[in-house]
Amino acid sequence: MNKKDLSERDICTKFITSALRNAGWDEQSQIREEVSFTKGRIIVRGKLVSRGKGKRADYILYYKPNIPIAVIEAKDNAHGIGDGMQQALGYAETLDIPFAFSSNGDGFIFHDRTGSGDVTETRLALDAFPSPDALWARYRAWKALTPEAERIVLQDYYDDGSGKAPRYYQVNAVNAAIEAIAKGSDRVLLVMATGTGKTYTAFQIIWRLWKAGRKRRILFLADRNVLVDQTMVNDFRPFGPAMAKLSTKSKTIERDDGSQIDLAIALDKKRRIDTAYEIYLGLYQAITGPEERQKLYREFSPGFFDLIVIDECHRGSAAEDSAWREILEHFSAATQIGLTATPKETEYVSNMAYFGEPVYSYSLKQGIRDGFLAPYKVVKIHIDRDVEGYRPEQGQLDRDGEVVEDRLYNAKDFDRTLVLDERTKLVACKVTEFLHQSGDRFQKTIVFCVDREHAARMRQALINENADLVAQNHRYVMRITGGDTEGQAELGNFIDPEARYPVLVTTSRLLSTGVDAQTCRLIVLDREIGSMTEFKQIVGRGTRVHEDTRKYYFTLIDFRGATSHFADPDFDGEPVQIYEPRPDEPVSPPDEPPADDEAADTGIEEDSGDYEVLVGDTADIDTPTGGNGREKVYVDGVAASIVAERVEYLDEQGKLVTESLRDFTRKALHRHFASLDDFLKRWSTAERKQALLDELAAEGLPLEIIAAELGKDLDPFDLVCHIAFDAKPLTRRERAENVKKRDVFAQYGPQARAVLDALLDKYADEGVLNLDDTKVLRIPPFDRLGTPVQLVKAFGGRPGFEQAVHALQSALYQETA
Repeated sequence: MNKKDLSERDICTKFITSALRNAGWDEQSQIREEVSFTKGRIIVRGKLVSRGKGKRADYILYYKPNIPIAVIEAKDNAHGIGDGMQQALGYAETLDIPFAFSSNGDGFIFHDRTGSGDVTETRLALDAFPSPDALWARYRAWKALTPEAERIVLQDYYDDGSGKAPRYYQVNAVNAAIEAIAKGSDRVLLVMATGTGKTYTAFQIIWRLWKAGRKRRILFLADRNVLVDQTMVNDFRPFGPAMAKLSTKSKTIERDDGSQIDLAIALDKKRRIDTAYEIYLGLYQAITGPEERQKLYREFSPGFFDLIVIDECHRGSAAEDSAWREILEHFSAATQIGLTATPKETEYVSNMAYFGEPVYSYSLKQGIRDGFLAPYKVVKIHIDRDVEGYRPEQGQLDRDGEVVEDRLYNAKDFDRTLVLDERTKLVACKVTEFLHQSGDRFQKTIVFCVDREHAARMRQALINENADLVAQNHRYVMRITGGDTEGQAELGNFIDPEARYPVLVTTSRLLSTGVDAQTCRLIVLDREIGSMTEFKQIVGRGTRVHEDTRKYYFTLIDFRGATSHFADPDFDGEPVQIYEPRPDEPVSPPDEPPADDEAADTGIEEDSGDYEVLVGDTADIDTPTGGNGREKVYVDGVAASIVAERVEYLDEQGKLVTESLRDFTRKALHRHFASLDDFLKRWSTAERKQALLDELAAEGLPLEIIAAELGKDLDPFDLVCHIAFDAKPLTRRERAENVKKRDVFAQYGPQARAVLDALLDKYADEGVLNLDDTKVLRIPPFDRLGTPVQLVKAFGGRPGFEQAVHALQSALYQETA
């Protein structure tokens, strides 16, 4: 056996795995091969949606399940022993793994990222690979883990036996939090983008601390009923009878799998607490309030809880004067973990000042890069009244016959103090136009408005624009705001991927956070958003990927300039496309851009007494008034029009560039083929042309879709030559006719020539690439020429048939003019 002739897989099986086994690594529980740990970035260009390649490590070694400790990158023996090291280090950094190895089967290069050894990188013989205990001893010393801390760190994750495993960044977050707490930290902050599974991550942290006996009584705090209820019946379900909700009203909740469960409650009708439970979940609003009698949390002794987990900790708990902060201070002896997608850092509020620097962060940008979160397009639409402002004519009367105050009104005034009804209608018209142009008028859509009243008017305008679908079901358009009982009752259906209605939802702030709208494909902004925190939360409503419904990206239509936040250095997830159409252009982004460059939940516990706690911005709940203390001023008959609309794409590095789909494709093809000669060589030597096309598709370049996007019905060969190298393309029929004119098959008999002529016709009509597949001989027109066996015999047998077809394919691509 010549080692140089072995494939990489053979090197792994015969040498690397064997070396690991001999070093004491258990194949069943400690060694995993070919571990894919990202999904691959979703690439969006026009209607073209594809995935890039995910990252995959040749080996990951675990000291215990979900405690990765080493990564190995393997190469075949034609490579040097250390050729995989840079790749291994990249994986190790992403996976937060301290030890990296590279091997070609002759031995190992060992890189110690902890810096605790005498040298950072060293060569090891094949039989000198470190044992699990040896590497763990290095790790333990590096982390300065005491025996007690080590016992906590090594506590098992929860495993339900289904094969579900946490994603790599969830493992990183859980392990970072556990290590920090095991070493004595009592304030821990985790920053994880919306849609990345913060609650599941919190469950694994709590489970391990609970099972290790380090934390016996735990409180999970949120500010929405829907968050608490769904957490109890889904992610926290394994806690079973040890868990209860701080509520006096029991509920029957549907789980993700469709089954139903009655929530256990820890309060009786007199709001007395059952202290027999170990895991408590509650709303801030249910256990505190402005009056002393509402401060239920004081019924617990300050030392009752060992651990408190605060979900969405940016929304109020961080402020020093917050009513919710007093809960955390009452239980100040407990370890407190803050979870947020958007750490709030302002002159007045800082959750980092309270919790400290995050022990782990996973941003929206990282989630999009890894393919776990959906990228998005941005359509910017500028309305003349917003850009130029509006000044009433002298003596202009409003809808009630009163004189409109003479001043210049701008975008900040519209729908807050002054209402131009034509502007509202224009927004509804443009949203509807987009839905028509997209080809899917049933894509779940959230329209964010200035306040409740604006949301009601927007609902009416959208109903009038979509009267045909509203006639089929009145729930096609609904308002869901803090004071709308009928609308709130429909939130469950809106976020249910299997429920068709409602489709278009208008709101102000109730749906901006905490709503898991997996199938939301369109977000419309018709109000200003001053807060970066809120902007990230709103963007997060659409970032979940939902493969069952083929939702891989979403669109954000901005009428108020809110997407200027994209330019803020604090924003960490770029759009895939920004489009600003001109007045005469369609709302839906073009596939080739111009070359010129809240049954929502109010958050108020049902049984929380007669007090009301406002959640989020008060604009969702307060009565709107005009500038003079009057209710809003309504002015009819003032026309509004679109003045500007532009398109930009993100490249695969996430940088915003102005380029067409054609430019994007050209650059991508140049990365594959250095020159036209390089492509011709690859094409001519490819046994199966389709294999080459499959390779391009895997890189985000499915050529048949690109051809359709460009409006050119070309053979893939001509498409590449034309787009990448400016070669003059020939149609498939022209290529077929050229072969016939050259009469290159004179040596064959009549039956064989008839088959080849029919294959040429089929290629001209359908572009069939795998012409040597004998299955084609069973369908018209070949079945009229003879049976497949007879037709193959006409070529002297199968080898002769395949040789003739390969000659035909070479003849087809002989010209590249």
